[in-house]
Amino acid sequence: MRTLFIYPEFPKTFWSYEKILELVNRKVLLPPLGLVTVAALLPQDWAMKLVDRNVREVTEAEWDWAELVVISGMIVQRADMAAQIAKAKARGLPVAVGGPFASSTPDAPELDLVDFKILDEGEITLPMFIEAIQRGEPSGRFSANGEKPDVTSTPVPRFDLLELDAYDSMSVQFSRGCPFQCEFCDIIVLYGRKPRTKSPEQLVAELQRLHDLGWRRAIFLVDDNFIGNKRNAKLLLPAIKQWQIEHGYPFTFTTEASVDLASDEEMMRMMAEARFEAVFLGIETPDEASLSVAGKHQNTRSSLEESVDRITSYGIRVMAGFIIGFDGEQSGAGDRIVRFVSRTGIPAAMMGMLQALPNTGLWHRLEKEGRLIEDKADAKGVNQTNLLNFVPTRPIRDIANEYVDAFCNLYEPNAYIDRVTHYYLKMGKPRWRAFVQPEASDKSSLPSWTDLRALAIVIWRQGFTRDTRWRFWSSLATVARRNPDCLEQFLVVLAHNEHFQEYRGVVTREIEDQLASLPPDPPTASLEPSRELQPA
Repeated sequence: MRTLFIYPEFPKTFWSYEKILELVNRKVLLPPLGLVTVAALLPQDWAMKLVDRNVREVTEAEWDWAELVVISGMIVQRADMAAQIAKAKARGLPVAVGGPFASSTPDAPELDLVDFKILDEGEITLPMFIEAIQRGEPSGRFSANGEKPDVTSTPVPRFDLLELDAYDSMSVQFSRGCPFQCEFCDIIVLYGRKPRTKSPEQLVAELQRLHDLGWRRAIFLVDDNFIGNKRNAKLLLPAIKQWQIEHGYPFTFTTEASVDLASDEEMMRMMAEARFEAVFLGIETPDEASLSVAGKHQNTRSSLEESVDRITSYGIRVMAGFIIGFDGEQSGAGDRIVRFVSRTGIPAAMMGMLQALPNTGLWHRLEKEGRLIEDKADAKGVNQTNLLNFVPTRPIRDIANEYVDAFCNLYEPNAYIDRVTHYYLKMGKPRWRAFVQPEASDKSSLPSWTDLRALAIVIWRQGFTRDTRWRFWSSLATVARRNPDCLEQFLVVLAHNEHFQEYRGVVTREIEDQLASLPPDPPTASLEPSRELQPA
């Protein structure tokens, strides 16, 4: 079966980093891990090709070659997913879809033309699909009906199908699921609250496969909460560290974790020694009342500022997500987020307006209260450039204007340099370097001419041509003098604002356009949150 995998196009997002990727001659930040995992689960005698539409277009030769088209994507990719489905059907090709969008909303109109809907996790539903194909069935819908697979049987993804040079980072997955119950989160809807993990041997085999293919750059562990199963994470980390030592530490790692990482000194030490350089935390808001309303109680158990500083002290850079628009939120929430980010120094602070995602606790509550906005109830999946898809408890214009102001303030170039400088003066030294064995050092991990050229461009722009020049050189000298071990990473993080400068304009334009099309605020804008959700 000649199978053509298509990964739909993403719109511009906080994480798309186009301006940064241009500097280093790469197309996309991360590859479609879901599709290469599906490819590994299908019969290996099937001929396979993969096209990531964020890298390039599907060629006519590839359309002509295909006997089956497989498409997967997230809610944010729904528009291009529908376009690619239509193109395949216009050519008379059978189409199978799966992934988060199809699994959460299988009856969405964008999927009306699809022949096969492979829902939930592929370890369970792909064998059903394969049997249907082998029986010659023309269509089907396959669901796991709540069953969750044991991922210790998941094979090494088909990384060889990717155009590796197009990507800045590579994706691998260790666990699925999260033990917490945040009302707005769809991860527990898709993957459950009992984290399931691969074995250390599996994950190391994936690293080895990438190394064999020539990969030598960053790796993102896409787990939504890497420490959801702390016991198994602590079994994995020594295995990664040993593999890194044997291969000269060719990979840097980034992942996502809950804030309670900061209370586990052993976990942070193990991560730092394995060369985890960054972690994304869902902080959401410094307002404790809003955290309680959202069911994010784990973020109220200790000081968020102290948690950020503790993780940073281990040489692990904190990235964080923030949300505005919670029920019962008081005015000034955007300013409070800006002040929190400025105090902690978090360089990459993703901020957006709350979205009710399909089938989450928030979705069902708002549906029951009659507060979902009909034309937006399906959610867009990008909360940085879309208004809330429900009636909030304070005027939506107030929320949106606070959000735009806060986002623009966070990434004003001079303020960004000040914040990053403040952060890197308290960044801990890279602990992994103490374990590097010179004889195992990988020369390919040294900066390339492309990397050096990108650095020169950033220095020219921020240090000479813009009004940031004084701050840039002053900050560079300060970090070089007081924390020289982190100077390289400091410069890389300064370069990230090349993307955020442009993205400030994207956020402002798109939110202002949506506000201009709104009718006057409805009376229900004064709604109070449900009594049972009000914090004690």
